[in-house]
Amino acid sequence: MVIGDRLRELRAGKKLSQGDIEKRTGLLRCYISRVENGHTVPAIETLEKIARALEVPLYQLFYDGEEPPKLPNLLERKTSDDVVWGSSGKQAAYLTKLRKCLSKAGDADRKLIMVMMQKMANGRNRRVSAEA
Repeated sequence: MVIGDRLRELRAGKKLSQGDIEKRTGLLRCYISRVENGHTVPAIETLEKIARALEVPLYQLFYDGEEPPKLPNLLERKTSDDVVWGSSGKQAAYLTKLRKCLSKAGDADRKLIMVMMQKMANGRNRRVSAEA
């Protein structure tokens, strides 16, 4: 839902005019019209003013319902450290050594190493899929 549509819906539901919102927020009526028609995207501070004028919690501008949406259990999600190879532990130490060695190599040698690594990775992928 576009924020302007939601604002218009809430304002009309409370039987308020754009002029009423103008008086309560100090925002110009033409600005409120531009927001409701999708010509302007308001800043979060402006949305807070409008929410106060409409006498609704801020989340209701983004969510259609009586209660705020339930948050997923974020503790069960994997962190980027769990996903990214080389971000911690022995892998990070190995990656640091590899970077130091590569920084000392010339461009031609780095390109050769990259080609060899790509061939090794592709060969491994083919072996894994052939075994499955």
